[in-house]
Amino acid sequence: MAPLKHLEMENSIIDECFRDFCASHGILTVEDFLLHDLYELAAFAEREANADRLKEGITVMLSLIELQCRPWLNGMELLEDLQRNKHTLSSGDNGMNSLLQGGYGEGQLTELVGPSSSGKTQFCMRAAASVAEKQEGSVFYIDTGNSFSARRIAQFICGGSDAAALRKRVLSRISCHTVYDIYTMFDTLQGLEVALRSQVQMNVNEYRLRLLVVDSISSTITPILGGSGSQGTCP
Repeated sequence: MAPLKHLEMENSIIDECFRDFCASHGILTVEDFLLHDLYELAAFAEREANADRLKEGITVMLSLIELQCRPWLNGMELLEDLQRNKHTLSSGDNGMNSLLQGGYGEGQLTELVGPSSSGKTQFCMRAAASVAEKQEGSVFYIDTGNSFSARRIAQFICGGSDAAALRKRVLSRISCHTVYDIYTMFDTLQGLEVALRSQVQMNVNEYRLRLLVVDSISSTITPILGGSGSQGTCP
């Protein structure tokens, strides 16, 4: 879970004073806050000189968390939502599209798992090229192994008489970010979330983000867990 400091960008009342108060009660992250007895926390806030501001901070925290969480849905509502909003993103490969019943599910997590050099990165780059070309959306590509290749992606792009212009246009929609550890990856994802929220508030729809690729998660987690670990990639 994110540290409380990350919520200060959402509302200035989650300032250092409020975070210090929470920390004095063992609350350092959003998860800590949700697991804590909030009635007890409010009672402790009453004893402070700035009680009103602290209690307002608790209320604001709950509102921010609620805004970031989807409402509860029962099984029938989930089925209706799936049937009504069944959007897929082409993987760029007919065989993979058939296997996935149309492609990668938009708004869903798909994990590709396999041994080293089995083609996971190729599928990721092919998907990035396909989405940027056919879906006319942007792609955010996190490269943890220095394996991203703009030249390889360009080879996946179909082209006619204006092939060079098409490749340039498609590649401009793919943003690659190189990270080498899990902490930098979290910071990168946090920055992406802030940017997307800003786009929503400003009602910016041109080339909206359609695909997030992490190639690969295992290379950032393995050094922490120890051992060789299995290989995996999430588009």
